[in-house]
Amino acid sequence: MQENTRVAVLLPCYNEEITIGKVVRDFKAALPGADVYVYDNNSTDRTAEIATAEGAIVRKEPRQGKGNVIRAMFEDIDADVYVMADGDDTYPADAAPAMVAKILEGYDMVIGDRLSSTYFQENKRPFHNFGNRLVRGSINGLFGAHVTDIMTGYRAFSFGFVKTYPVLSRGFEIETEMTIHSLNNNLRLYEMPIQYRDRPAGSVSKLNTVGDGVKVMSTIFRMIREYKPLPFFGGLGSIIGIVGIILCGQVASEFWATGMVSRFPTLIGAVMLVIAGLLLIVAGIILDVMAKNDRKTFILEANRFAYLKRHLSNRHEIDRQ
Repeated sequence: MQENTRVAVLLPCYNEEITIGKVVRDFKAALPGADVYVYDNNSTDRTAEIATAEGAIVRKEPRQGKGNVIRAMFEDIDADVYVMADGDDTYPADAAPAMVAKILEGYDMVIGDRLSSTYFQENKRPFHNFGNRLVRGSINGLFGAHVTDIMTGYRAFSFGFVKTYPVLSRGFEIETEMTIHSLNNNLRLYEMPIQYRDRPAGSVSKLNTVGDGVKVMSTIFRMIREYKPLPFFGGLGSIIGIVGIILCGQVASEFWATGMVSRFPTLIGAVMLVIAGLLLIVAGIILDVMAKNDRKTFILEANRFAYLKRHLSNRHEIDRQ
C-alpha cells in the first residue's frame, strides 16, 4: 500500500459493546495508517464509549437502519479506499490489507466471500443459509453472473464507487442492493474468500430472519423491475397474452364447429387479456430503453467523476512540489 493512500474503515454499529473494542483494535493492527470510523446507530449500550476509548472516530447516525448508516458514511467520509465491516467480530480484520490492495489494482468493489469458506459451518441459523442460496441463485440467474456471496457485509470500495453509488435501501438489504447495482453497471468486482466466524457468546444478532428476508426479496423484486424491465414486464405480458390467446382459441373452435359464439364474456375477457399482455410487453420495451439510457448516463457521470478526481490529485501534487 502506498504511503499517501488514505484508507477508511467503516463500522456501522448498533449495541455492539461486547465486540466493538476488539474489532477496532484488530483493524488498527491490520491497517496501521487507516482511520477507523464507528457510526453509532442509536445504541443503548456502551458501544460509542468503548469505540472512542480504542481510538476510533465515533459519529452518530439517528436514522435507524444499516442502509441509512452506510449512506451517511459514504456522504461524510473521503478516502482513497474504503473497507466496510460489521462491529460484531464475525469478519477477520487480517484480510483487509489484501482487499485494499485489490482496490488499488483498479477494482471498484472487493467482496469478502464467506460462503466459499466457513460460513455454512459457523452460522447456526439454517434459514439464513437457505436465504443466502436463494438470493444468490436469483441474482446470478438474472444477471448471468457468478457471484458467490451476494449478502456479505465485508467489502472494500474505491473512492469512485462510494461517491457514485446511490444508497436507496434503509436496512440490511443494502448489501444485496450494492451487488445488483455493480452487476447492472458492469463494475469491476473481485471476490476474496474470507474466514467467517459466528458471533461470540453474549453477542446478539440484530437480524430478523423472516422480516429481513422479506425485505431482501422485495429489494430483489424491485431492482429486477427497475434494472431488467424487459424480462420482467415482457415475461408477465407473455404469460397473460398466452392465456388470452388460449381462451380466444377455445371460443374460435366452438364458433368453427357450431357457427355460434355462446360465451361472449369469455371472448371479451380473452381479448382484454391479449391487449393487456401486449401493453405490458410494449411497456417493458420502453422501460428497457430507459434503463439502458440510465446505464449510459451512469458511465458518463463515473467517467467525469474519475477525470475530476485525477485533475484534483494532480493539482495537489503540483501544490506540494
